[in-house]
Amino acid sequence: MNGIDYIADTNTMLYITVNNPCIHPYVIKNLGISVITEMELLSFSKITESEIKMIKEMMSWCTEFQLNDNIKERAIDIRRKYGTKLPDAIVAATAIICNVPLISADKGFKKIQELRLELINPFNN
Repeated sequence: MNGIDYIADTNTMLYITVNNPCIHPYVIKNLGISVITEMELLSFSKITESEIKMIKEMMSWCTEFQLNDNIKERAIDIRRKYGTKLPDAIVAATAIICNVPLISADKGFKKIQELRLELINPFNN
């Protein structure tokens, strides 16, 4: 449908930047990201110009999904139903609306029953 195999959460993208082995099976896939992931990655207070350049290059390999009415409404539902933080609700809603699994190390996503989650463990390699 949209050519995307997975939506990558912010922590997943960070594991790509440090070449964590937990992410190796996914880097050859077509990854999508939420606009929220871009905002989170680029808004760290001590980020350097070289890190910004590297992150932007990495994100250029991904399909970025902007907020639209469907994602917005699903995020609102997720936040109400599960008490999820707004950024996580938007990321989860993006994966649900795109009908693809979410890759994340964040166990908090497990409570979202509608979400197909691929939980990665960055410490078990």
